[in-house]
Amino acid sequence: MPWKAISPVDERVRFIAAVQQDPRGNFTRLCESFGISRAKGYKWLDRYKRLGPGGLEDARPVARHCPHKTADVIADRVVAMRKDHPHDGPKKLHARLVALGHEQLPSPSTIGEILKVRGLIRPRRSRLRVPPSPDLLDPCAEPNDVWCIDFKGHFQLGDKTRCDPLTLTDAATRYLLKCQTLAKTDEAPVRAELERTFREFGLPKKIRSDNGPPFASKALGGLSRLSVWWIQLGIVPERIEPGKPQQNGRHERMHKTLKQHTATPPCATMDDQQRAFDHFRRDYNDERPHEALGQTPPAKHYEPSGRVMPEQPRAPEYGSDVVVRRTDSAGRFSWKGALLLAGTPLASQPIGLRQTDEDEWEIFYGPLLLGYVLMRDNNPRIEPFR
Repeated sequence: MPWKAISPVDERVRFIAAVQQDPRGNFTRLCESFGISRAKGYKWLDRYKRLGPGGLEDARPVARHCPHKTADVIADRVVAMRKDHPHDGPKKLHARLVALGHEQLPSPSTIGEILKVRGLIRPRRSRLRVPPSPDLLDPCAEPNDVWCIDFKGHFQLGDKTRCDPLTLTDAATRYLLKCQTLAKTDEAPVRAELERTFREFGLPKKIRSDNGPPFASKALGGLSRLSVWWIQLGIVPERIEPGKPQQNGRHERMHKTLKQHTATPPCATMDDQQRAFDHFRRDYNDERPHEALGQTPPAKHYEPSGRVMPEQPRAPEYGSDVVVRRTDSAGRFSWKGALLLAGTPLASQPIGLRQTDEDEWEIFYGPLLLGYVLMRDNNPRIEPFR
C-alpha cells in the first residue's frame, strides 16, 4: 500500500486511545512516544473530556480581549449620528462628531465597520466607470467667480402639485445660495428669485447654466431675455455643451444629495417642501462636511461678493474700434443696406460689430461674442458663433 501521512487529528485520537487503554501508565513516557510535551498531552486530554472528539480539531485563535475595540458608548454615538444623517458616509459622520467636540473617536474606516455590523450600510452595486471628459469651461478658484444655476427636475407633491426647484450654488465653495420651490420655470419667477439672491449675496462674475429656457434660447449667441439682463448687470453667461451635464458636475452632484434628503418621497404641499429645502440648505451649508473642502462645510469658505447689485441695469458699452447698431423692437438691425435678425431677446439693444477681415465682422453684445456678419456678393448674412 502507498504511504499515507497521518493527519494531526488522527494522531490525537490515537493518543487519547492509548491513554484510555492504560490510564495508570507512565504519562510522560507516553507523551514522548507521540512526540509531544506533557502540557500538550494534558491539553488534548482535557479538551477531549470537555468537548468529545470534536475538541481534538484545530480551533481558530480568538482573542479574548481587544485593547483597541471601540467602546460601546462611542459606537452608539456613531450609530445615533448616522440615524440623524442617514445619507452621510463614514468620513462625514466623523467630521460631524469632531465638530461637536467628541473625543477618542474611531477612524472613518472603523466607523464604516461599525455601521456594517449594525446593518446601517448596504453594499454598493458595482457599475461601469468611464473616465470623465475634460472640463473646457473656465476654472473657478474663488468665491463668486462662477455661480451654477439649474432646475433640479420637476416632481409631483403629495397634493398633486407640480414642483420645479430652482437651485443656485457657488462653484468654488459649493455653497448653496438658493433652493426655491417654483410652480413654473418661466423667466419672471426665476428673475424674481435671482434679484433676491443678488441683493443678499452680491453679484458673481459668471453664471453657468445649461442650454434650456429661461437661461438660453435659440436666438443669436443663445441669449435669452434673462441672460441679456445678466450682461446688463455685469455678469457673463456661461453655458455647458449640450448633452454634457458633467461639465456642471458639482451642481448635479448636489442635486442627487438634495433629492435623497428632501424628495424621497416628496412632501405633501409646496410649503412643506420649501421647509424641507430650507432645512437641507442650512445643514448643507453650515454643518455637512464636504470632502472636496477638507471635510469642512461650505460656509467656512464662502463669503458674499463685493459687487453690489445696481438699482438699474445698464446697457453695455463698446470701445472705439467697434461700430454700434441698435436693434429695433423685433431684434433686427441694419447693416450695409440689409436688415439682419439678432433675435427678440436683443430687442432695442446696442450691439457691437468689429471688422476682422475685408468681408467679415464679429458681432458682440457686451463682452459676449455672438457670431459673425459675412459679406458674400454684396449680400451680408449672419453666421452664428459655434
